[in-house]
Amino acid sequence: MSVELSDLYRSLSDVADGQELAHPERVRRFADRRARVRVVGSALAVTLLVGGVAVSGRLAFPADGVAPLPPPADTPGPIPTGAAPHPSPSRTPHLSSPPAPPPGTSTFSGTPPAPTTGAAAPRPPTSIPDRAFFVLAAANRTGMESQAKGAALPALCAARYPSDSAVVQRRGRYLAYKLSGTPAGNVPDGSYRHTITIYRAGRGDDALRELRQAVRDCPDQKLSDDTRTWRQRLLAAGEYGDESVLFEMRAPYPDGMGEPGADEVRLVRAVRIGDVVTVLWEQGWEYTAAERTQVDADSRRAVAAIETWLD
Repeated sequence: MSVELSDLYRSLSDVADGQELAHPERVRRFADRRARVRVVGSALAVTLLVGGVAVSGRLAFPADGVAPLPPPADTPGPIPTGAAPHPSPSRTPHLSSPPAPPPGTSTFSGTPPAPTTGAAAPRPPTSIPDRAFFVLAAANRTGMESQAKGAALPALCAARYPSDSAVVQRRGRYLAYKLSGTPAGNVPDGSYRHTITIYRAGRGDDALRELRQAVRDCPDQKLSDDTRTWRQRLLAAGEYGDESVLFEMRAPYPDGMGEPGADEVRLVRAVRIGDVVTVLWEQGWEYTAAERTQVDADSRRAVAAIETWLD
């Protein structure tokens, strides 16, 4: 035992007031064991430190060249003084996002629904039944009615109608009418040539367009069987069917007919309902003049009969 340890032991004995102390050999063994534990603990700490450095080095500089994993996106790193912060990189690569849609545009990203189309336009009929023709009001009936063939419109100079090549069927009739209040037994007050024409799909409007142009191109004319000059002009057609055309033909009465200085007037109205066109041509009766109110009322009846038939 060393001299220092013997002196220390003697000092402890004096202080201990005669109490029994452990033998010096036991103290030495205890001190040696503590020293060994301290050495083992230090070695273990060094081993862990070296291992951590090695692992950190492998993460920072991997041998296989794979880039290290970035820190979690929610863990901010130190920001250098005076430098603007940079956003953390994304964990996984991603494609660039498409531009935001304009306000009010749907953001649904699935397969868009197939475009819807409106209901197909009904096909025009192929034949004209008797019920397609209108019936005069009871107060206007004369009982004089018959089927008729011939032109649906009066001659308008040298007008030609290309839409005639698209005619599917045309039927006509002739009927005489009287005005309300005309005494029984009197002659009729007027007559109509009434025709109904079916055109191929999409051609009905051509017929009315051609008729308007024909009236404009023929402001006046002389008919082959008449020495008078007839004047034609378009009038406000009113609301009938899908569209309509109304024009008048006007000429002075022949000598001895009608009131002096007055004109004989004929009215012609064509109305389109889909691709069906009806024409009401007022032809008078022994030089009478057409009355607009009567023609309007019968035009409405003609349109109603065709709409009921087409429904």
